[in-house]
Amino acid sequence: MKITFSTILMILGLSLQAQNTMTDTIPYSIIPEAATDYTAGTVIARMIDGLGFRYHWATEGLRQEDLAYAPGNDGRTIEQTIDHIYTLSEMILNAAKKLPNDRTAVKEKLSTTQQRIKTLNNLKEASALFVASTDMKAHNIVFKSEKGEAAFPLWNGINGPIEDAIWHAGQIVVLRRAAGNPINPKVNVFLGNLNE
Repeated sequence: MKITFSTILMILGLSLQAQNTMTDTIPYSIIPEAATDYTAGTVIARMIDGLGFRYHWATEGLRQEDLAYAPGNDGRTIEQTIDHIYTLSEMILNAAKKLPNDRTAVKEKLSTTQQRIKTLNNLKEASALFVASTDMKAHNIVFKSEKGEAAFPLWNGINGPIEDAIWHAGQIVVLRRAAGNPINPKVNVFLGNLNE
């Protein structure tokens, strides 16, 4: 069987294109372009985009042994922290969609990789919804349980799940450094991209 050089190049090219397509589908490798106007919605969206960018790079390239790393003082492992941030991203998205956080629903069990991708996609969708919104009072944080519903204004969404997720993304950065696998040193959170 004879394989030509051009066939090998074509196969290699398709493989690289598939890898690039997979990478491109995971949001926040760079921070999206800023809105031209400052509104309540665009400011909240930008906070979410900043979180998405930080989380993308905090979790990029984690090894299996990193996921089990914990500070040794009964703190969360990196894997448990990723799970917690995933839950926070659902709360952020539900506020953007004006949906309750149903604590009676059975949660689907996802792998850490699936949680990472869903978290980033949740943040991207929430950001887009907030950019388009003109009434922040409609975006309450609502908890539904067997006892009923409790609603909180979006102010609690800012100092609650959004800021908490930023806090925990920073914890992942510190924990992975302690585990011997620091984040990409080219990450520039001020500019929202990678330094050349």
